[in-house]
Amino acid sequence: MLFDSHAHINYDTYTQEERDELIREVAASDLSYVMDVGYDLPSSQMAVKDARENDWCYAAVGVHPHDTGTMTEEILSAIGDLARQDKVKAIGEIGLDFHYDNSPRDVQEYWFRHQIRLANELSMPIVIHSREADQKTMDILKEEGAFSQERIDKFPKRKVLSDDGSVTEENDARVLLHCFSGSSELGRQYIRLGATLSVAGPVTYKNNRKTVEVVHDIPIGYLLAETDSPYLTPVPFRGKPNKPTYVEYTVRKVAEIKKIPYEKAAAITAENARRFFDIK
Repeated sequence: MLFDSHAHINYDTYTQEERDELIREVAASDLSYVMDVGYDLPSSQMAVKDARENDWCYAAVGVHPHDTGTMTEEILSAIGDLARQDKVKAIGEIGLDFHYDNSPRDVQEYWFRHQIRLANELSMPIVIHSREADQKTMDILKEEGAFSQERIDKFPKRKVLSDDGSVTEENDARVLLHCFSGSSELGRQYIRLGATLSVAGPVTYKNNRKTVEVVHDIPIGYLLAETDSPYLTPVPFRGKPNKPTYVEYTVRKVAEIKKIPYEKAAAITAENARRFFDIK
């Protein structure tokens, strides 16, 4: 079983023929599930459509920090309407991006807060994008109650598998740090708050020691695997557009770092994602 916990089948530069071919590839592969993640209103609408038309596909809806510069209350309301539809499992991807600053930082923060509030109102998981904004992202999540006891009480406790095989039952805030690029220490702070971390293709890159350390140090029960396709293509396909089927190579790297069989890493990360997104 494989679960790509973050992909963009809804990517706006795909032609319909390219999207159809991608969907055929996924359907013919070993992938059991793909989370198609929105980044603006049109892509969120497309993710819902993809989920409706494909058994293996589920959707997250939200507005990425890059696109908050044109966000309005009407768009937020439309995201809320989409979130209530079948097979929509999270609000995301939302957050802060202080690397590109495609939208003013105060605007990013404003709509980040309001989308967290929407997720809290609907008792839904949250998928976070954070780039060069580690402390501000965590501060806003805390301030908006993403790790509050009130929110935690809305979700079942999670059974977390440690690397030694033991299982513990812990609070689950259903907050996912997508394509986590922070330090092991930051990762430990997040999981103590009840968050989950996802790793993508960069874990396979030769010079990316930080993410390798995260995977080494954080118990596998807190980790998901993703592609963020068409971005962040893993080795050995780096330099080409990424695809959901390439999540296999991220999982293989996780297995290598954890010194466990690939099949076990695939099963554990898929089960973690199924539990996080409440997919029965």
